[in-house]
Amino acid sequence: MNAIRSAAAAVFVVLLGGCAGTLADKGFSDVATQAEAQLAKKPVWVRTEADALAVRERTAKLLARPLTADSAVEVALFNNRGLQAKFASLGIGAADLARAQLPDPPGFTYARLTRGDELEIERALSLGVLSLLTLPVRAAIEHRQFEQTKLVAVQDIFALAAQTRRAFFEAIAAQQLADYMDQADTAAGAGAELAKRMAEVGNWSLLAYLRQQAFSAETAMLRARTRLAAGGARERLIRHLGLFGRDLDFKLPATLPDLPAAPAPMEETERRALAERLDIRAARERVSGLASSFGLTQATRFFNVIEGTYVRNSETGRPLQTGYEVHIEVPIFDFGEANVVRAEAVYWEAINRLADTALNARSTVRETHATYRTMFDIATRYRDEILPMRRRISEDIVYRYNAMQVSVFDLLADSRDQINAVMAAIEAQRDFWIADTDLQFVILADTGSTATVVRAAPGGRAAGAGH
Repeated sequence: MNAIRSAAAAVFVVLLGGCAGTLADKGFSDVATQAEAQLAKKPVWVRTEADALAVRERTAKLLARPLTADSAVEVALFNNRGLQAKFASLGIGAADLARAQLPDPPGFTYARLTRGDELEIERALSLGVLSLLTLPVRAAIEHRQFEQTKLVAVQDIFALAAQTRRAFFEAIAAQQLADYMDQADTAAGAGAELAKRMAEVGNWSLLAYLRQQAFSAETAMLRARTRLAAGGARERLIRHLGLFGRDLDFKLPATLPDLPAAPAPMEETERRALAERLDIRAARERVSGLASSFGLTQATRFFNVIEGTYVRNSETGRPLQTGYEVHIEVPIFDFGEANVVRAEAVYWEAINRLADTALNARSTVRETHATYRTMFDIATRYRDEILPMRRRISEDIVYRYNAMQVSVFDLLADSRDQINAVMAAIEAQRDFWIADTDLQFVILADTGSTATVVRAAPGGRAAGAGH
């Protein structure tokens, strides 16, 4: 008898596992399709050696040339192990859905009792009647839950894509700042050497000489800080990309992308967010699922358990005994009121959270677009006005210095101002592209981004500007 029960259980598990595997594949296919529609990149759930080989080959092709923002996202979707771990939730959700689509397995009871020379054998086959009656509703509820799980998986993909793009622009800007400071440090070192020689022959005062040496030392310090910041920004990008070993030698563009000709308009941004944002869609799914769950609670409030049992007993010297039993648990103390009250409270909580999510999304979209537009204006002003004016000022200062109309102190102050202006321009361009990333993804999902602000250069500015 135990062998029969074990075989039946094994068949049940195999059927459930096969169904769950199919559902998991279909669920990931839906997730990948949604992600590809927005990112033009299709993620891969690496579960076989063939999947791993295909990912390695595609990654090698992408890393063979300098990364772009899009290719960096694609590499991350293939190789980020944190994302791969989150895909496992699809398998768990698929198993739960497959289980909800099947009734509870029947139970078989066998008893062999003796009393002296008498032998009594009891056999009973039980089946959960309530499980059968509520099967369609439970399956529908679990289906909605699985749909929410898929939405969460898509949001995880969008979050990683947004984080990767931000890290990509951060890494390029940090490297660009470091490269610029290499040039500034070389020029400051050459100036310090010239100052030393001029002081030795008496053409420079001690104060002028010391100021030039201090400027050279400060520039070298700032160069070291920008180099450290560049290394850190690259490592943060590497973590998002999920790379290691020889793949760490990938190349980045030397400079940030050029600014667009015009900023993106605000029209339809809020409407798109309300229609497309995944957190709003998930909240809607939750409200819909809880509405069904509340109906189920009302229908079964007076019956906690309903179980039907077929009985077949045999006893020595007596005719065969057959029949059935019905086991019902009735909540005589609260008549199910606690379940109903709890379901109503959870339902109204979900409704209010949906409204709160929608309001927050609209506000976040407006804030993000305002930041995006401001960063565009700042970056274009640096490009079109401040840097050209700084170049003209520097040219005039050098001309006046050569004509002995200004002192070396004016020349040093202008050098500091020039360094600060270039670094601020690079930062402004970086902040625009990060704000552009935030705007692209705030319409699709809550990726954890916050409004971009103007940040100081790594390690601070060239000290003593204008003094």
